[in-house]
Amino acid sequence: MDGIVLLKNDHKTVEKLFKQFEKAGENAFAEKRKLADQVIEELTTHTWIEEKIFYPAAREAAPDTKDHVLESVEEHHVVLWMLSELKGMDPSDERFDAKMSVLMENVRHHVEEEEKEWFPEVRKAMGRNRLTQLGEEMEAAKATAPTDPLAVPSAEQ
Repeated sequence: MDGIVLLKNDHKTVEKLFKQFEKAGENAFAEKRKLADQVIEELTTHTWIEEKIFYPAAREAAPDTKDHVLESVEEHHVVLWMLSELKGMDPSDERFDAKMSVLMENVRHHVEEEEKEWFPEVRKAMGRNRLTQLGEEMEAAKATAPTDPLAVPSAEQ
């Protein structure tokens, strides 16, 4: 699978979870906990494969995108810390929904920038064969990605 397609599919999966969270009732604490846990897992894996595989390859193929990569890593940093806070937070906590809402805003902004501004440049610079190779690498790396958001490299910075 093409690496950019794989990342976009991850984006769609997370957006679907966000929409389910937004539709959950105010007191649907068990459902919100389950959805938040799925979001944490999806985004932790996604940021891991982006940072370990995709971003370095993108910077190499399209050096002009360096600033975008650096900004993305900083956006990951914020998201990963929010994920780590959500992981240990009780869904009945009055700040839980607010934290999820801010997380969703951050992720949606990040996804929009990647898909509209950055991915087209990277696709042009890499070509189909390299993107397919990257997609296979990223898919395989998902199996060994950490489950703790703070284990992703950008969380440390």
